[in-house]
Amino acid sequence: MKRDIFVGDHDDIRIEGESQFPDSKVLITVSNVMGEKSALITPDQVIPSKAKMFVQAPKERVVTGGQAKKRKATEIVKYVGYLLSAILISFSIASATGAIKARVVLTGSMVPTINPGDVVILANPKYTPPHIGSIVAYTARRFDGTAVATFTHRIIGGDASSGFIVKGDANPSPDIQRPRISDISGVQILTIRYLGKVVTPKSLIILVPVLVGFWFISDALKSER
Repeated sequence: MKRDIFVGDHDDIRIEGESQFPDSKVLITVSNVMGEKSALITPDQVIPSKAKMFVQAPKERVVTGGQAKKRKATEIVKYVGYLLSAILISFSIASATGAIKARVVLTGSMVPTINPGDVVILANPKYTPPHIGSIVAYTARRFDGTAVATFTHRIIGGDASSGFIVKGDANPSPDIQRPRISDISGVQILTIRYLGKVVTPKSLIILVPVLVGFWFISDALKSER
């Protein structure tokens, strides 16, 4: 018996001889950087196949170009996942300790710097002192000291002792109130576009540990496989 097994554009392997057993099967795999060709040989036919369907490839096997790219992409995704996990864990810890806060902006008073639906990450003013040019979240109050609402506007003048002059970038005039340090709940350090249209700060704090846990579990399962 003579059979030619096609393994590439210009190469093939010729198998000669007769099988002693009617149910015998032989798997032949040829691989290089260009790819892999496998065939399952029976006494009656040659069946094109894939080696991974029958055997686990040894570590010393040549890695094809496609496999190398896939492994590289997997490694990149893995390390990006670890980096995001570290950031999310740090955010959770900082939120729990009060070092930072997240606030969803609902109005267009700071357009185009901050748009409705954006999430503003705010640092505690104890650690990030506000100054002229800073975007701060402050609590507006009535004359009797009752809190009205929280606004996220930019400081355009004033100082900590006499009170800051604040104004929304899109507003025609400054705010009436001049907030002091005690009124400022946070100083903007980061704005995440449109995230507030999907999640709220409270749900974000809950989702962060869940996403981190899911990532580590899925990564552990991949490592076992």
